[in-house]
Amino acid sequence: MKTKVFSTAGEELRKITLNDDVFKREVSNGSIYHAVNNELANRRVGTASTKTRGEVNYSNAKPYRQKGTGNARAGDKKSPIWVGGGTIFGPKPRDYSYALPKKVKRLAMKSLLSLSVEEERLTIVEDFTIESGKTKELAAILQNFVKENKRTLLILKDDDEMLRRAARNIPYLQVQSYNRLSAKELLYGRVILMLEGAANNLNEFYSDKQGV
Repeated sequence: MKTKVFSTAGEELRKITLNDDVFKREVSNGSIYHAVNNELANRRVGTASTKTRGEVNYSNAKPYRQKGTGNARAGDKKSPIWVGGGTIFGPKPRDYSYALPKKVKRLAMKSLLSLSVEEERLTIVEDFTIESGKTKELAAILQNFVKENKRTLLILKDDDEMLRRAARNIPYLQVQSYNRLSAKELLYGRVILMLEGAANNLNEFYSDKQGV
């Protein structure tokens, strides 16, 4: 498929060819679901923790004598049934991360790229950088493509440190390299700006020659 390439001023420059298998394939909703869930699970810190009756710092003494009170037997005040006692089945630190099959992840990314084209959220922009690293220069370029500060993803052809620096103070903008894309950002980004070099790289990176 062919698509337009725009200048940083928002003017049409030329057309480039995108790999149909990457940008115009049938969308797999199942793989997208698994890829997004995997990313969210891998980000969880899993540090929630509660103390059991064996860990709380409380008295070991019996709250009252064993017999003659009419109450049920009680060993100590660390029991979960007492105020200040331990917690039953409370959370403990754990690792929520898990590995997603590579073929599923690749299928999800191709589906998300195709979905962005289908929903007309993807715009190809000529390669550019911000040599000064100043936010105002990048913001001036974004004004030509992003209205009302919509959630935006900028996809780079390489790891451009100065461009990333310029993007730090723009709250609605996420910047990622073509080979480190986030399924979550591709799914929820209302505007996806992709540098021309990144589009050419993705044509090869997710082609059938590399896998599913």
